[in-house]
Amino acid sequence: VQLQASGGGLVQAGDSLRLSCIASHGDFMVDVLGWFRQAPGKEREFVAAISWSGGAKDYGDSVKDRFTISRDRAKNAVHLQMKRLKPEDTAVYYCAAGDYLRLQPSDYDYWGRGTQVTVSS
Repeated sequence: VQLQASGGGLVQAGDSLRLSCIASHGDFMVDVLGWFRQAPGKEREFVAAISWSGGAKDYGDSVKDRFTISRDRAKNAVHLQMKRLKPEDTAVYYCAAGDYLRLQPSDYDYWGRGTQVTVSS
């Protein structure tokens, strides 16, 4: 599985942004696609994940009620809609794929390169 993340950029606090992650294969060997983020000097943090087969979702506490993850079967893609962005959301956002909907980076087997999101105050 190869993952290609896109959609990052520079926005102001309160703005919205949508990230996309496209998987290279139509028949997934993994079930879960998720997003993590990593700010300078900090550990990689779970943001959101979705089960490709069942649609179950989970979110990190810091993004609940602001971010929404969704799947696009036709495009083999997962999107992360981010609203009411805050400066503390600034990070490199990584798309990841794994077998189970879990919260630790070590639970995911495949990673994309990441896309930078910068939120100015």
